[in-house]
Order: sequence, then structure tokens, then C-alpha cells
Amino acid sequence: MELLKQPPTMKLPAEWFTGDAYADVLHRGEEPSRLRANMVRFTPGARTAWHSHSLGQTLYIVEGVALVQSRHGHII
Repeated sequence: MELLKQPPTMKLPAEWFTGDAYADVLHRGEEPSRLRANMVRFTPGARTAWHSHSLGQTLYIVEGVALVQSRHGHII
């Protein structure tokens, strides 16, 4: 078994967010895997800038309220 040191929580770049957001890396797959799992926390009222993920993204909301939208889709 290999024990890995947990990287510290990082504040995410201001150019990507309105308000403050922080991330913890939960899993980063080794090559050739592209899998990543991050826990992202938003301060009240914070949001991401519009962006896309070429391989898709799965969001799992564990607390609070989130508004999400696909390109040209309805806000959910």
C-alpha cells in the first residue's frame, strides 16, 4: 500500500471565479488516466466564469444550492 500526502487546500484563481472558491484534490489519476476528483467550496455568492470541459464534468452537490447549465440549455 502506498500512502500519499494530501496536498493543501488551494484558493482557486480569481480570473476563474466571482467571489472566492477553494479546492481540495481527492484523486488524480496516473497516466494514461484523465480522472480527477476535486472537492470545491464556494463562499456565499461566489460562482464560476462560463467555461467548458472537453471530456465532460460530473457535479455532485453535497451542500447548499447550485445553478448549472449546459451550453444553450436551461438553467437547472
